[in-house]
Amino acid sequence: MNILEAERLSIAFGGVHAIDGVSLSITAGQVFSIIGPNGSGKTTLLNMISGIYLPNDGRIHVAGRDVTGLPPHRLARQGLSRTFQNLQIFTHMSVANNVMVGRHRHEQTGILADLLHWPSVTRQNAQTRTAALAALSRVGLGNAPDRPAGSLAYGALKRLEIARALASEPKLLLLDEPAAGCNPVETQEVDQVIRSLVKDGITVVLVEHDMRLVMNISDHVHVLARGRTLAEGTPQEVRANPQVIEAYLGAHGSREGANARA
Repeated sequence: MNILEAERLSIAFGGVHAIDGVSLSITAGQVFSIIGPNGSGKTTLLNMISGIYLPNDGRIHVAGRDVTGLPPHRLARQGLSRTFQNLQIFTHMSVANNVMVGRHRHEQTGILADLLHWPSVTRQNAQTRTAALAALSRVGLGNAPDRPAGSLAYGALKRLEIARALASEPKLLLLDEPAAGCNPVETQEVDQVIRSLVKDGITVVLVEHDMRLVMNISDHVHVLARGRTLAEGTPQEVRANPQVIEAYLGAHGSREGANARA
């Protein structure tokens, strides 16, 4: 079953085609990676899929439903969540409270109930914290719920963002460069988190420059160049594709991909 289908998506900014006729078909329960040179349109493509940008052309289906043009909060109700390339952490809030923010779609009480401190608010807050603690445990941060988020190491902050995205209980999780800026140990921690999520039935769409991580963890790889599809296939097929090597991987990237653990 395909959990995500994008049909000939296109978008232009000031006459420049950032994405030009790109189609994706993603099977549930896999890691689907999108790679390409800087400026190839990877994040723009994620922004269209996640409702931040409205495509000029094309359709998007999630679990068989046409969701083209739906805003992010409505897509969250359809089981789609994402992280961003740049950290979006509330550094002065606790680790747990950062994750609780991502739980908003499951909360039922409103502003009036909060202002009047109704018992339902207390119950809901307790349920939200319990869910947040569970999400933190899934990313290896279960021992730090009450620490200020700003006190965490950089790699832990990247995993905290994943935990916040998990708080909405997604079926489809878009990760925009979750290992960017991480050292090898931190990258391995991200690798382990992604693997565990897929085992739990979450489909992961990964945008990442770390070719060792991509080739090591992906079931399928889609390569963009100048807003268009350059190649698509298994990691083995992509890293052996002469066009991909010439346009993106180069000699170093090809070696990194070839050295990925099977």
